[in-house]
Amino acid sequence: MSRAMLKPILIHPDPRLKKLAAPVDDLSDELRALASDMLETMYDAPGIGLAAPQIGVSKRLIVLDCIKEEGATPRPMAMFNPEILASSEETNVYEEGCLSIPEVFAEVTRPKEVEVAWIDSDGNARKEVFDGLWATCVQHEIDHLDGKLFIDYLKPLKRQMITRKMQKLKRELARG
Repeated sequence: MSRAMLKPILIHPDPRLKKLAAPVDDLSDELRALASDMLETMYDAPGIGLAAPQIGVSKRLIVLDCIKEEGATPRPMAMFNPEILASSEETNVYEEGCLSIPEVFAEVTRPKEVEVAWIDSDGNARKEVFDGLWATCVQHEIDHLDGKLFIDYLKPLKRQMITRKMQKLKRELARG
């Protein structure tokens, strides 16, 4: 088993973050390795979710682990072709952030519970109902696969402000 490699995370605005990601039609070892690299990158960031488009790979693959309590057993998940089958009427508001929009947080309202179907790393079809933070996280990551960012839920003015802040950050990073 080779060591997982950290991947650079794209910063908004980047056209690759707005693209519709392609379905995974064949679970290759390469894609399994990508999933483990993504988990490593997510933990290192640190974050609770990461979508393949965020590292410049336009594939329908997300990873997440919303266990944040000290000493709790991690629950890393890799989902290929995740799909929301059902959403609750009841909603939740979470202050969301995104590894592609560093240090920006905003409240987003989403369904409190979602039922998600996906293919796991072993090629098995899986289905589970997520709620609370897990539900928010899985919806946020699936949005990335559809070229949607959490700031797209915000009012235009706030969104433009955040985008300008990110453009400035990217210029500073480019100057090193």
